[in-house]
Amino acid sequence: MLPRERVECVIRHGTPDRMPIYGWVSANLAEPIEAAYGSVAAFEDAYEFDFAHLFGGPGTFAGEAVEAARAARSGVIDPPAALDLPLSDPDALDAYENVVAGIRHHKEERGRFVYVQTPGIFEALNGLFGIENHLAYLLMYPDELAEVYARQAAWNRAFANNCLDLGVDMIHVSDDWGAQTGLLFSTDTWWNLIFPHHKVTADAVKQRGAFLSLHSDGNVNAVIDGIIELGYDVVHPWQESAGMSLGDQKARYGDRFVVMGGLDVQTTIGFGRLDALEREIERVLRLFADGGLLFCTTHFVQDHCTLDELRFAYDTVYRLVRELGAA
Repeated sequence: MLPRERVECVIRHGTPDRMPIYGWVSANLAEPIEAAYGSVAAFEDAYEFDFAHLFGGPGTFAGEAVEAARAARSGVIDPPAALDLPLSDPDALDAYENVVAGIRHHKEERGRFVYVQTPGIFEALNGLFGIENHLAYLLMYPDELAEVYARQAAWNRAFANNCLDLGVDMIHVSDDWGAQTGLLFSTDTWWNLIFPHHKVTADAVKQRGAFLSLHSDGNVNAVIDGIIELGYDVVHPWQESAGMSLGDQKARYGDRFVVMGGLDVQTTIGFGRLDALEREIERVLRLFADGGLLFCTTHFVQDHCTLDELRFAYDTVYRLVRELGAA
């Protein structure tokens, strides 16, 4: 199988020739990787990664307008003020140069499956409001926030459609909802304010026959039914260190969506415990040997991980996925 075919096979609930692999390694470890391999791309090639996470495109709000609003309001932007902010043009295609370059490098030249990070609803506005203020605004300004979210949702839909037009294989919506043991807000808030505005982009992507994935850190067990209703094909990271059991996911929801994850950056990689790291990788890979997992880190590998440990982890992954695939 080609890398892209391998990933699509898993998302369609098939059993590939081997498990697809990837890792979020560049954000904190680019310097040591480049020193050893010449580039992050060379590291990805060395371990024959099957898929790639692309970034790019315009931001939702014009930066100058945001700074002017902050200056006029002692640094604080609330939902009524946000409604007055002009949105950037999601159709400004020159802003998608990094996405185009990523498609060329990964998909066209290497046959990989490519997904692009797109804004969610809650996380997308944390930068504008600040997360603590944003959580308070859910109670203080529910009506105004609904309007802000509706604007964001329409913008997100245009952004996603442009990325699909450019040739990405999957829209990856990033929207952190979870804390360590549960949601950051009530399930009622999620259903009333988050769900309907996610549905705008989710419906548009599914109508085009494209794949759809969700990133949310933390424990999101309380809204799994809503994630399924929205039509997400992939959920990342399904964080076991936040009480999200991979075994339970496979047993209860494995026929509804697949997981992207398996290598927990909070508890497993980057702590110098190589024997435990190897055992954990093998446990996860054996659990999903027949499909259901796109093996990946649960988030960016942190800078306390040494290059030697990163190599050890991916040497282990590289070996085991081929052994299990041939079994």
